[in-house]
Amino acid sequence: MKVNRRKGLLAGFAAVAAVALSVAGFSSSVTAGDEAKAKVGAAAPDFKLVDTNGKEHSLASYTAQGKIVVLEWFNSGCPFVVRHHEKYTTMRDLAAKFGDKVQWIAINSGAPGKEGHGLDKDAVAKWKIAYPVLNDETGKVGKMYGAKTTPHMFIVDAKGVLRYAGAIDNDRADKMSADQKINYVDRALSELTSGKEVTTAETLSYGCGVKYGN
Repeated sequence: MKVNRRKGLLAGFAAVAAVALSVAGFSSSVTAGDEAKAKVGAAAPDFKLVDTNGKEHSLASYTAQGKIVVLEWFNSGCPFVVRHHEKYTTMRDLAAKFGDKVQWIAINSGAPGKEGHGLDKDAVAKWKIAYPVLNDETGKVGKMYGAKTTPHMFIVDAKGVLRYAGAIDNDRADKMSADQKINYVDRALSELTSGKEVTTAETLSYGCGVKYGN
């Protein structure tokens, strides 16, 4: 009887603990239907979003053309984004390097008033961005992909499978010499366009936190 009673108490405590952990892990900015669905090695979630010129873009429309797609989470006011667009032209150079084989897309998932969507068009002109910058002010697409920072990079292969998720490079502090720095996106794209497997499929992204709405 004592053993059964003890088991019952332990089960009760476990149930309470599970509820507590569930509540502690819940974020008011992410609802039950917003959990990240993008997983490396699995089909990337499709989406449709409008760019700064009002044109609609979808992931499926590009993979249907046999293109590899790079997704760059974007906020023109973030110092880390400024670094890779203004101090260096990292994103622009990589997008140009792979030409027609790759479709580069930037996505702004910040809520209205938190990551100025009205400034995106100015940033496109200022930084001579030749690829679309999409408006995801509801945060739906960002949450599907689990985008946490700007920039946060994702690479989808021509078959629609997510092959890379993480940082643009390994130089968060911008202090590495050229021989120390690894551009993960460049390397992954070079491997994919050569018919090889991506050797580093996941890294920890760095940058400003994406400011999702409630």
